[in-house]
Amino acid sequence: MKNRDSVLRTEDSGRTTPHSALSTQHSVHIRSLGLVEYQPTWDAMKKFTVERTPDGQTPGTRDEICLVQHPPTYTQGLAGKPEHLLHPTDIPVIKIDRGGQITYHGPGQIVAYLLLDLRRWKINVRELVRLMEQAVIDLLGENGVAAHGREDAPGVYVDDAKIASLGLKIKHGCCYHGLALNVDMDLTPFANINPCGYAGLRVTQCCELGITAGIEELQAQLAQNLIHGLQRHLISVAVAIPATK
Repeated sequence: MKNRDSVLRTEDSGRTTPHSALSTQHSVHIRSLGLVEYQPTWDAMKKFTVERTPDGQTPGTRDEICLVQHPPTYTQGLAGKPEHLLHPTDIPVIKIDRGGQITYHGPGQIVAYLLLDLRRWKINVRELVRLMEQAVIDLLGENGVAAHGREDAPGVYVDDAKIASLGLKIKHGCCYHGLALNVDMDLTPFANINPCGYAGLRVTQCCELGITAGIEELQAQLAQNLIHGLQRHLISVAVAIPATK
């Protein structure tokens, strides 16, 4: 299993940014971990979040985005109901601590886990959800596919079919979990659930929409879009706050 790490810093974005808004604290460690089991990945996220140190301590723990794929797994969030798993199956069902209901993970799906100090980025949960959705919408747009979010059902949709789901857990001002984007996978297991609690919800994926880019290329695009979104948010907050004399 390959583990390719990189660090995307604010100065790497190729954009002019106010130095007062962005600092060396605002770098994100990108980890590309390949195909990994769900349970140990979840355990590692929880451990990272519990043990991380805030910016007030030296040094503060650097934020991370982990890009993975999982073997076939259903995950049931805190709002999940057993009846949304329609039939018994050999695919494991793991009850987890993110928001939302049941979804499916499998090879050929990008899962991006955001391990962020929300205070560092001056962002709240609702804003982060919108930011994640926009990162996926922009990625799809860059590849010729129009997509949108929905006020009543978080996620990203192409027409009426869902292509990306998301869910977060917030603990002591920091988040973990993230989003899942269907790229080139077996969608059959979605038929055995009410995806995200919605009966009859259609799902789609990048390869069905004419996107030919490989999963590694799309992972890189997604990571860049997420970080640029965080940067833009932080800058907008800094601009909105009048300077004190």
